[in-house]
Amino acid sequence: MTGALEHLAKLHILPRWKKRIILIAVDSALMCAALGLAMVLRGGTGFWASSPNLWIVMGLVTPLVVAAVRLDRVKLTAPEMMSGLRVTMAAGVLGVIAAVMMTLAGLDHAVAVAVIFGSLFALFATGVRIAALHVLRWVIGRTRPAGQQTIAIYGAGAAGMQLAAALSQTSEARPVFFVDDNPNLQGMTACGLAVFDAGKLPELIARHGVEQIVLAAPSMEPARRDQVVRRLRAHGVEVQVLPSFADMLMGREPPGQIRPVAPEQLLGRDKVALDAPQIAKAYAGRVIMVTGAGGSIGGELCRQLLACRPAGIVLFDHSEFQLYQVQQELADLADAAGVKLVARLGSVTDVARVRAVITADRAEIVLHAAAYKHVPMVEDNPLAGAKNNVLGTHAVAKAAVEAGVERFILVSSDKAVRPANVMGATKRIAELVVQDMQTRHAQTRSAIVRFGNVLGSSGSVLPLFQRQIATGGPVTVTHPEVTRYFMTMPEAARLVLLAGAFAKGGEVFVLDMGAAQRVMDIARRMIRLSGRQERDPVTGRGDIAIRITGLRPGEKLHEELLIDRRSLIQTPHPKILRAKEAMLSQIEVAGLLRAVRRAISEGDCALLNRVIRDRIEPMQKSPPPGIEGAAAPQQVSCGRKPV
Repeated sequence: MTGALEHLAKLHILPRWKKRIILIAVDSALMCAALGLAMVLRGGTGFWASSPNLWIVMGLVTPLVVAAVRLDRVKLTAPEMMSGLRVTMAAGVLGVIAAVMMTLAGLDHAVAVAVIFGSLFALFATGVRIAALHVLRWVIGRTRPAGQQTIAIYGAGAAGMQLAAALSQTSEARPVFFVDDNPNLQGMTACGLAVFDAGKLPELIARHGVEQIVLAAPSMEPARRDQVVRRLRAHGVEVQVLPSFADMLMGREPPGQIRPVAPEQLLGRDKVALDAPQIAKAYAGRVIMVTGAGGSIGGELCRQLLACRPAGIVLFDHSEFQLYQVQQELADLADAAGVKLVARLGSVTDVARVRAVITADRAEIVLHAAAYKHVPMVEDNPLAGAKNNVLGTHAVAKAAVEAGVERFILVSSDKAVRPANVMGATKRIAELVVQDMQTRHAQTRSAIVRFGNVLGSSGSVLPLFQRQIATGGPVTVTHPEVTRYFMTMPEAARLVLLAGAFAKGGEVFVLDMGAAQRVMDIARRMIRLSGRQERDPVTGRGDIAIRITGLRPGEKLHEELLIDRRSLIQTPHPKILRAKEAMLSQIEVAGLLRAVRRAISEGDCALLNRVIRDRIEPMQKSPPPGIEGAAAPQQVSCGRKPV
């Protein structure tokens, strides 16, 4: 049964010439049936054999008439008014030819038989086409092609019916029903699809497996349209808005659509040009290992490295899915660039595995981007965060220096500066570990790169605000005065590569990103750039509200990039700053690592808390210069319990 349905479903994708032959053959058979029935109805069965020449002539002229009136070119999946006109024309021409032939043959009732014949042919041809249309739609619905989206159309008016007719001709999407608020349309059928009350949407979505709803009401008032879009998105399916013809002709955005916002549009500053000849020189012909290659920063690092023409790139990640994704994305690009690309599964905390990969793949430069970086997540899972961020960094750095790699670059965070949360504290300890490693293994140039917030990375405000705007808001901001340093993904990756080129050993590199920006301003800018309007809490006008949720545990009001600005040293690039910061002694770092290992092995969160409190610089107790309204001093918490 399934095989038969699949063969039937393929009829509508046959070559055009094959479809025409089938239609001509069907119409010829319908002609014979109509002519025979007409003769029986008017003159009895003996009428058939009275003029054999009539059958020969009609059999020859029918394909010619069908082709002449283009009846064989009618699309079954998109019937139109012209289809009925062509059927009528063919029936009339064939009826006239039959009447002439029967009159010349001297048969009785020639005109009456011809009229009945023409009527029957028109009825048969129309009925067969309508029946074939419904059968094909049913079969196609039962044999859904892979990747085909199931679509519901909101609005059963002219625009909705035109959309349904267009979609029925594609294999990418299949309309399954209409919904409409007009009670006069509910319960009717339009374009072969039932029209339902919009109140039944939850049940209909579940029954038909709807993945997308298209609002086909271009003339709807904007306020009403936005209300409908928000209501539809609440059902958890994608919502698209069909633009009016005027919008399409003028090139305007579809009403109600969320325009994509590029990270660069949110910066509030010019992009930093980070192209430098040192990059290609530092990485060309070398094998580079990128830990956390499946993450947003790691993936961007690999993409930019391909342009440097390295000998090879080693992708290292603990997530099989993310590693597979980045490998598939880069495989063709690497082949085109002549770069050997290998994917290695493993955790940075697995010392033996890290050492084996560095040695076997002969890595010469290690870019360490693997980390747990989401503040609330690490705050709730402090021991796991410390194991990955601290012990993982120590394992990779140690394996790198033992293998004699040329450079080791740690990707750190601005939250490591006087940390107020576990994530920042673990990144600060990781920095101290790398600085200590440099003092004992000078042959490997180890350095640190501190990022601000990277727009577009997982967990950043860009994807969060996009999701919130797409669902009608509200956009959530933790505090009206919270500020952050922002940079784009390409800037972040370029900064890492330049740091690797400039590194002499033990430095901290940061990007001059100008003044810190208020997250509230970023949210407002994103709402505007998305084509929406911030809702005024007083008048209620606008689309998207902004809601203040309060600072999360461990969250600073203002972030910093440097512990001591007096330690700044110039680099060959005017926008990249380098600092030589104070570090702990080898004995202190060894003791710090022992304490962290003990806390993790014993599952002792309180011990980790004490280590962070006693050995890591506390958050500064006064707001940064020029910034008012700073929050009261915070302390690092472990597992959301105050220290």
